[in-house]
Amino acid sequence: MTILVIEDDQKTGDYLKKGLRESGYAVDLARNGIDGLHLAMEQSYELVIIDVMMPGLDGWTVMQSLRSKQDMPVIFLTARDHVDDRIRGLQLGADDYLVKPFSFTELVLRIRTLLRRGIRRDADIYQVADLQLDTVRHKITRQHIPIVLTSKEFMLLHLLIKLHDEALSRTIIASQIGDMNFDNDTNVVDVAVKRLRATDARCLARR
Repeated sequence: MTILVIEDDQKTGDYLKKGLRESGYAVDLARNGIDGLHLAMEQSYELVIIDVMMPGLDGWTVMQSLRSKQDMPVIFLTARDHVDDRIRGLQLGADDYLVKPFSFTELVLRIRTLLRRGIRRDADIYQVADLQLDTVRHKITRQHIPIVLTSKEFMLLHLLIKLHDEALSRTIIASQIGDMNFDNDTNVVDVAVKRLRATDARCLARR
């Protein structure tokens, strides 16, 4: 299996290339967005890892161009840790989003999960019974009634709907939703889910 790494930081790029090769993957390394996009368009890869902040073409632009012609698993690996950045990356079509500094073991586990799962593109609109989630317009309605959520709550609901057929631990949920400051001694995920339920109840009460 061959992975393409698009990373302009020399130390990080070399580290990823060496570590992934030791984990059993063949690796191509591009040092900028232009070269990375060219490789991704011209060759076949099982997975692509993309940084965001790069000279020439940034990761957002590479992702947009890549999704217009290629359909392969993509992980954003970046220092941009704001919730809105995560949302943007996922809306552009990334399958996962990991923030630097990162655990290499976690990265490998996420790679294996994506490769095992296969390609599963995000829909623009998810429909679950009478609830509709629009990932492009960032809107949610229940029985045609708008539901107002914070960015973090939107990401949580999106994650729960997108992976409804998988068992998600609190740790996995927290790792996918930025700025949750999660640790095993808190119930932050439970609180976030409770808020979603309360918001839904208020929405139905307005009917």
